[in-house]
Amino acid sequence: MSSSTLLNDTGMEAPMTRSAAAFLREKRVVPGGSMRHASWFPPHPPYAARGEGCWIIDLDNRRILDCANNFFSLAHGHAFAPIVSALTDAIARGTAFGLPMEGEIALAEALAARNPRLAHTRFCNSGTEAVMAAIKGARGATGRHRIAKFEGCYHGSYDHAEVSLESRPEEWDDASGNPASIAYAKGTPPAVLTDTVVLPYADADRCAAILKREGPTLAAIILDPQASKAGMVPMPAEVIAAVKEACARDGILLIVDEVVNFRLGFGGISPLFGLEPDFVTLGKIIGGGLPVGAVSGPAERMAVFDHARGKPKVALGGTFSANPLTMAAGLASLTHYDEPAVARLNALGGALRQRVNQGLEAAGLPCRLAGAGSLFRLHLGARKIVDYRSARPLPAEAEALPRIHAAMLAAGILLTPNCSGALSTPMGEAQVAQIAEALVRATIAEVRA
Repeated sequence: MSSSTLLNDTGMEAPMTRSAAAFLREKRVVPGGSMRHASWFPPHPPYAARGEGCWIIDLDNRRILDCANNFFSLAHGHAFAPIVSALTDAIARGTAFGLPMEGEIALAEALAARNPRLAHTRFCNSGTEAVMAAIKGARGATGRHRIAKFEGCYHGSYDHAEVSLESRPEEWDDASGNPASIAYAKGTPPAVLTDTVVLPYADADRCAAILKREGPTLAAIILDPQASKAGMVPMPAEVIAAVKEACARDGILLIVDEVVNFRLGFGGISPLFGLEPDFVTLGKIIGGGLPVGAVSGPAERMAVFDHARGKPKVALGGTFSANPLTMAAGLASLTHYDEPAVARLNALGGALRQRVNQGLEAAGLPCRLAGAGSLFRLHLGARKIVDYRSARPLPAEAEALPRIHAAMLAAGILLTPNCSGALSTPMGEAQVAQIAEALVRATIAEVRA
């Protein structure tokens, strides 16, 4: 919606679009008029009617180039023919059983073939569930209950994983100058904050000092070495080294969250950073567009979930875990996301970042497009982005980013509300050029306004 669009007394476009009407209808039965806070933006998002490859067609029959890809979960865009075919075959045989099926074996085998650290897998229904299970697994294996995570990093909506997710500058540091444990949701139990140690993403010395003090009490450290919420920039090698040293010294288990970043390498992101995790949490692209989560790891670590000889140390299951539809779609997704496909998509992402950054530099703007492989995120301002604190938009930037997002949507391109995105395999050089041109134009217009 442009700033010149006439608004009626509901705050919606006049005349009313079909998406606006759907939003008003949903508000009557859904808090906030949307099922997800993360994907909502004012006055309302367009409502999708269907998808075709890298395109969404909304209720008003507008074609939108989809760079959000359901928050990076779609490697192949929409209605990918092999996934549709696999789902059609699977649904004809039944949607849910109280018995195991061969599909769960096949998808677990596909993961193990990509990375030996994924030797054993248990499936669940979301990345949040996967993180919860991995943390419980680490607690069961070590007999300890505290965990450590990095400031500003998102690992789902589990209480402990949410600590210091969006802390404000005035509450960043504790009395010792270390990152403070700050609740994200109202009503978070105080014990959650006591049991969660917060680490700095880009300060190796401070990270090492905290871990030396707290390490003997920790069951696990969870990290994402290219965390989107921390700026979509790589964790420094020195910080990773400090984590490895602490894990070896104090018997802490390492959980690598690859829910988002598994797409960056054929075997995931851990090998790219020299990590050998005890547990890996997975989701998004391994479900082929259906709800999915997974905990993977070496057999000796995953044995904590083994129920074959009686009650396991940690029980992990669910009514719809490893459901046949997700297993079929996930296998089709991974089968066609082979090494050449990963390399091609990563190269397109590199070309996109280069084109955008060259355009911004030529315009004399102190902005840049960060990211890795097929993922990208726009940062405004001249400061170097190294972690959550430096990536957190300044007040003027926080006001500008939604306007850039709106300008991109007006140009027919959907980003996530914080101006990040992911490419999909139906995209090619033409789409990269389209995205780059629009993003440079929108950023220049906003920054110079």
